[in-house]
Amino acid sequence: MNARKITEKIERFAFSSRAVFSSETLGRSRFEPPCDLRTEFQRDRDRIIHSKGFRRLKRKTQVFVAPVGDHFRTRLTHTLEVSQIARTAARALRVNEDLVEAISLGHDLGHTSFGHAGERSLNLVCPLGFRHYEQSVRLIEKLEKDGKGLNLTEEVKDGILCHTGGRWAKTFEGRLVRVCDKIAYINHDIDDAIRAEKIKFEEIPQNFIKIVGTKYSQRLDTMISSVVNGSSLDTPCMEPELQIAFDEVHQFMHSEVYSKLKSSEEHNVNFLIESLYIYFMKNVHRLPPENQAVANSDGPDRAVCDYIAGMTDDFAIATFSNIFIPKSFNLGL
Repeated sequence: MNARKITEKIERFAFSSRAVFSSETLGRSRFEPPCDLRTEFQRDRDRIIHSKGFRRLKRKTQVFVAPVGDHFRTRLTHTLEVSQIARTAARALRVNEDLVEAISLGHDLGHTSFGHAGERSLNLVCPLGFRHYEQSVRLIEKLEKDGKGLNLTEEVKDGILCHTGGRWAKTFEGRLVRVCDKIAYINHDIDDAIRAEKIKFEEIPQNFIKIVGTKYSQRLDTMISSVVNGSSLDTPCMEPELQIAFDEVHQFMHSEVYSKLKSSEEHNVNFLIESLYIYFMKNVHRLPPENQAVANSDGPDRAVCDYIAGMTDDFAIATFSNIFIPKSFNLGL
């Protein structure tokens, strides 16, 4: 019996009835022989970690655009925090931790630069519309590995597609990531907002602080424990009292942080994204070869959208500068 089969046997012994067993995956779009060492979900996790899209997350905004300081979250650190929180909850709930980890690590692969401001801007300018969770799946299926895609399992793709928006994942693990994503961002956004002096700790709804605690680690521990204790057989959720407090602090963050950041940043981000979009629609030949191939197969709107969505903050700014800002030159003086 090889290592993978031993792991699959351990899953049968250790997991609860609501878990997805690795040996019962719905499989991949293209068949691949199984690995002797890793389960299918472990392979998915590894493919995501080694992807180009994952590496780009380190230079994409989470909430604060171009913050001054090294300790603000990026899209990558957010992703890692979601993964840690979701894995902790998954292990306690005895569901498939490898599946949870793969979904967590891949859930924001398709996110734009400049956080949700960039997502809104691209959605406005592109006739096809843009939603980062759909772009994450597109990147996985069609854009990575020179158009071959990562060929991930159906369960991982479904969890990534349904981590936000109107649809719920088909698996308990996918639904768990959705809940843990909210736990991660509300807590680290509070932390970053205080660091950025956008709010004061004393302004946070006191009912929330009373329940979850004053320290960052206390808040996470309390909320993860609440998910473990409050989840039903098929639906992960916090206990009712904490859910009410969470909704209150979520509304507070929208009114005091997110909406104010939106009003201060939206114009500049819109201008940059729209300018790049219009330019590349008129100059499709200036796209990289792989995006020109997408233009030939799926149309120029799709290709330009893919290209801009994949840009990091720094690359988007540099590209805009190279195209639209006059270069200095030597006058010989």
